[in-house]
Amino acid sequence: MEALYLLIPVSVAIVFVALWVFFKASDGGQFDDLVGPGLRILQDDDSAAAQAPTAIDAGKAQHPDSSQ
Repeated sequence: MEALYLLIPVSVAIVFVALWVFFKASDGGQFDDLVGPGLRILQDDDSAAAQAPTAIDAGKAQHPDSSQ
């Protein structure tokens, strides 16, 4: 019975700390957009890959005496 005198206030304090952490994260914008990052992964963006030089092109640029 004496353990309840300690456990009940400790558990109430833990609940208040957990609520404070949740509302602090919510005010900081942690939960603003949960769907957007998942959808951005699914979008295929080939235009950036087509403009970037490949490793083969970079190798040709380093050797000016090659006939290719």
